[in-house]
Amino acid sequence: MNRSQLKRSRILRMAFSDSTRSDKEEPFILRASKIAAVVALYWFISISMVFLNNYLLDSKELDAPVFITFFQCVVSVGLCWILNFLSKLCPGFVDFPSLKFDFRVSREVLPLTVVFIGMITFNNLCLKYVGVAFYTVGRSLSTVFNVLLSYAVLKQTTSFYAVLCCGVILGGFWLGVDQESVAGSLSWTGVVFGVIASLCVSLNAIYTKKVMPVVDGNIWKLSYYNNLNASVLFIPLIVVLGELKSLLEFNRLTHLHFWGMMILGGVFGFAIGYVTGLQIKFTSPLTHNVSGTAKSCAQTVLAVIYSASSKSALWWTSNMMVLAGSFAYTWVKGLEMKKVQVPPETPTTSTQKSKEDSAV
Repeated sequence: MNRSQLKRSRILRMAFSDSTRSDKEEPFILRASKIAAVVALYWFISISMVFLNNYLLDSKELDAPVFITFFQCVVSVGLCWILNFLSKLCPGFVDFPSLKFDFRVSREVLPLTVVFIGMITFNNLCLKYVGVAFYTVGRSLSTVFNVLLSYAVLKQTTSFYAVLCCGVILGGFWLGVDQESVAGSLSWTGVVFGVIASLCVSLNAIYTKKVMPVVDGNIWKLSYYNNLNASVLFIPLIVVLGELKSLLEFNRLTHLHFWGMMILGGVFGFAIGYVTGLQIKFTSPLTHNVSGTAKSCAQTVLAVIYSASSKSALWWTSNMMVLAGSFAYTWVKGLEMKKVQVPPETPTTSTQKSKEDSAV
């Protein structure tokens, strides 16, 4: 090995060690404050979005859940274009991929869009019929469908402990349905919509992985094409379901407050994608799932307090079973993922790495 190769190798090692040291030297309080701020932002956006959607969907004067969902997709497309423009205007300040409509990409994303439409529509319909308090339980079967579809579509088996966690979730779901029935507030329509929404959430995850290469792995491009396709496909649905007539008869159609809330709902719907990615970046996918479970618990408590309703001990037990099952499933899958990580270096691999370093 000549002197220049040794010098370059030494410089690279110094650069890597310095960057690692600088990361480690970040004060704990500063790092913890950043994580707390990101988690708080995720909670605020997510909970606000659910309550805002419930406010819009619960209107007795306007029965147009598909139109509300359609408008949120339109707002998302508009925000993509605004961010695209700002990224060109201020390239160092705003980082957003360049958007140029490609019909081929739009066509290949279309199967995902169909599932996406089902997911957001049935999510909103479930929320409309069951309310925020029961929403967590009504939409709790996504994890169960993940396991079933992983086996049916991907031929992936699931461990006994993960299946046991799904059993706890199922038990909590049925107990919740039973308690809502006892209280006289059960909406079977809302429950069915919740089950279909859970199925669509699982299918959406599978199809997202499938079409990611089409958009070069860029989640913002995928969001743009998904919402653009959905905006077009929603139009005939609005007409067929008679929501256009309901919209024209709505007496607050020209009120700025109504459109302001509609736009805000679309902004929150778009922002949830960003803050989700931000939380995963600052923590980890496992911590993100734990945070999501805790957020659902807080959301349920807030909904019960806001509605000033009284719930039985078994009703709360059903919620705790769903949340505990979801948390346990996340924890079990996290442990399983650690087990399949790359094994520690052997003397052979260590020697090979030093050879590669010296060849730099």
